[in-house]
Amino acid sequence: MNVKPYRDLNSFLRERFGCRVQKIPLDAGLTCPNRDGTKRTGGCIYCGERGSGTGAHAFVPDAREQMISGMERLGARYKAKKFIAYFQSYTNTYGPPDKLGELYRSVLVDERVVGISIGTRPDCVSDEILDTLEAMAGERMVWIEYGLQSSHKATLEMIRRGHEYEDFVEAVRRTRDRGILICGHIILGLPGEDRAMMLQTVQRIARLGLDGLKIHLLYVLKNTPLQSMYLEGRFRCLDQEEYADLVVDALERIPPEMVVQRLTGDPNPPEDLVAPAWALEKNKTLRLIEQRLLDRDTSQGRLFSAP
Repeated sequence: MNVKPYRDLNSFLRERFGCRVQKIPLDAGLTCPNRDGTKRTGGCIYCGERGSGTGAHAFVPDAREQMISGMERLGARYKAKKFIAYFQSYTNTYGPPDKLGELYRSVLVDERVVGISIGTRPDCVSDEILDTLEAMAGERMVWIEYGLQSSHKATLEMIRRGHEYEDFVEAVRRTRDRGILICGHIILGLPGEDRAMMLQTVQRIARLGLDGLKIHLLYVLKNTPLQSMYLEGRFRCLDQEEYADLVVDALERIPPEMVVQRLTGDPNPPEDLVAPAWALEKNKTLRLIEQRLLDRDTSQGRLFSAP
C-alpha cells in the first residue's frame, strides 16, 4: 500500500506488476536537433555533454548489452524482478523511424522487461514513431517522456530550448488515446522565473491529461552556458528548503492520480556539479519534501481543479 502523500512511481509499478520494477537507463548514442545544428548547436544552457544521461554509449555502444548489464547490476542491487528499458540520453525519437523501431525492440531482451520509456522533445515525434510505440503498447507498458521544462515563452527562449509550449500541447494531443502513457518534465528554479511563473507551468500541464510528471531541480554543471551565468552572478540557485516548498506547492496542484516519477534531479556526472552542493543530497531532499507535506497537512491533488 502507498502510504506516501503523493503517487510515486515505485508504488504505481508495484500495483501494476506485483513486485519491484527497476528502470534501466540507456544511452543509444543519439543526438538532438538542439546540438547537431538543425535548430542550433550547444544544447540547452543547462545541458551537459552527456545529454542528461549516463554517457554509457561511449563504453558500451550496444543498447541491448547495456540493458542486459543493467538488469544484472540493478536487479541485484534493488532486488528487482522486472524491468523497464529507459532511453534517457539526448532525444530518443530523433532519427529514422525504422531504425528507431529496431532499437526499441532490441532491448526487450526477455519477459522480465515489462516496459519501455522513451525520453524525447515534444517537437521531435513523428506519427510513424507514435505508430511504432502504439503497437508496442499492446504488449508492454510504454511511456513517452516529453521535456517541457517551462510553459513560458521568454524562459524557453532564454534557456535555448528550441521549441514552444504549443509544441508540447500538440505532442500530448497526438499521443493521447494510443495506449501510450505520457510523462512531462518540468524544471524548478530556471533563471528569471518566480514562484508564480513556476506554478503557472504546473497548473497548465496539470490540465492536459498527462499520466506522469517529473520535477527536476535546476543545477549547474561545468562547461555549460549556465555555469557562466552563475559565476557572473546573473543566476542564483534555489536553496534546499526553497526547493522543497516549491515541490510541495507543485504536488498540491496536479491531479491525485498522476504518477510522480521524479521529485528532484541527479547531477551526472557528480564531479561536474558546480552548484548547488545540496543537489547531491537526494535522499535528504526527498525526506525534506515528505516532511513538508506532513507539516502542511497536505497531499498531491489537494488544490487541483479540473478544467
